[in-house]
Amino acid sequence: MDNKESNDSYSHVLKYTGLFGGVQGLNIIMGLLRNKLIAVLLGPSGMGLASLFNSSINFISQATNLGISFSAVKNISEIYDKGDEKKLEQTIKVVRGWSLITALIGMLVCVVLGPFLSDNTFAWGDHTLHFVLLAPAVALLAITGGETAILKGVRKLRPLAAIQVYSGIASLLISIPVYYFFGAAGIVPVIVLMAVASMLLTVLYSYKYYPLRIRGQRGILGEGMDMVKLGFAFVLAGIMGSGAEMIIRSYLNVVADLDTVGLYNAGFMLTVTYAGMVFSSMETDFFPRLSAANNDRSAVNMIVNRQIEVSLLIISPMLSLLIITLPILMPLLNTGEFMPVVSMAQVAVFSMYLKAISLPVAYITLAKGDSLAYLILEGFYDVLLVVLIVVGYDTWGLWGTGLALSLSYLFDLLLLCGYAYFRYGYVMSRQVGWYVSIMLPLGVLSYSVTFITDTLFYWFVGSVVVFINIVLSCYILSHKTSLWKSLTDKIKSRFRHG
Repeated sequence: MDNKESNDSYSHVLKYTGLFGGVQGLNIIMGLLRNKLIAVLLGPSGMGLASLFNSSINFISQATNLGISFSAVKNISEIYDKGDEKKLEQTIKVVRGWSLITALIGMLVCVVLGPFLSDNTFAWGDHTLHFVLLAPAVALLAITGGETAILKGVRKLRPLAAIQVYSGIASLLISIPVYYFFGAAGIVPVIVLMAVASMLLTVLYSYKYYPLRIRGQRGILGEGMDMVKLGFAFVLAGIMGSGAEMIIRSYLNVVADLDTVGLYNAGFMLTVTYAGMVFSSMETDFFPRLSAANNDRSAVNMIVNRQIEVSLLIISPMLSLLIITLPILMPLLNTGEFMPVVSMAQVAVFSMYLKAISLPVAYITLAKGDSLAYLILEGFYDVLLVVLIVVGYDTWGLWGTGLALSLSYLFDLLLLCGYAYFRYGYVMSRQVGWYVSIMLPLGVLSYSVTFITDTLFYWFVGSVVVFINIVLSCYILSHKTSLWKSLTDKIKSRFRHG
């Protein structure tokens, strides 16, 4: 590969990581504002209760949606690229038909499992009625997933971004007034109303491009069987992931209390959500490119390594800054009651360093269509996560759960790289190793700063470490891409015209 090709590759990854990351960043800001207000209104126990209900609903949704939201994207995208409008319309009918079926199944399962979920999720009281009332939310999530898959398949990225932004605004407008007037009693209504808002927004855009057609629905179930089969492994993986989250939160609730669940959830969400800005581009840009080249070993290696390199260079300064500023961010974004979780979040940040490396490698199994391998690898990670969280909390409390998160990603990375090497011939590039050897120690150095007790010295050393991290990342990216030159050229051009 010549230098121009290399530069273009880096520029492409950086461009789309920044683009999708920007949209995600806006959503994160609104989400953090919402969480701040909810934390003030509900406190740790209320947030813990909300997280238990949300994780339960997500679990049922993942278990009953038959993977439509994933598999439909692939089917619709292939037909859309061929330009067969008639077949596309029929496929959209099939997706909508199956989405409705999964919606009804999800509602029924939520109602039937209500007593079981109440007994095994909560250590007190009967919450069966709450799960019955939450059943419509499961149905709405299924419909929203189907319509979102349609928009993804036909490349309607701007409407998808708009839906995310408007959904974030709707979440604020719905949740804050309800929690203000009703407190914890408003948790169930808020979950349902937010599901309604998200569904209506998605349908509004989706029906604009492909209006709902009632006629011609006969025989769609048989047509959709291949799509359902494709999504089955992903359903099982989703069930295991949601189940693991449920088990973790239920365990913390039983051995500790709701306050502990709320604290863990706050630390987990802040760490994962913050880093999600970088990872959001992988599903929309990286995965399609990887899938297109999945039969070319050298191309797969290049695409995966480029993605890791750029992800590391972007995320390293962000995570370094997060570690240093968490003592300010945590009470600012939540309340002073959440300060005990700062140490947990700081050590959990390392899981995101490792995810920047492991996630692109994990996508290889998806691009190859090796759904069984994907399922087994995900299952191993979920079991390992639960075990490490239990051991970590039992040994070191909340800080131990943060360490467990980082260790689970480390073991997952080693397993993924080992499997990808022996199964697909993936080899990590020297540059990846070089960037890891630079950025990870800077993360460790950032964490070491947290042990400084003198406030002034803490902020001085922390600022220096973050500055070094930013300068190094920008220096490397400026030499790997032509993006900075393009940006400066545009600025100069505007000044000339002015």
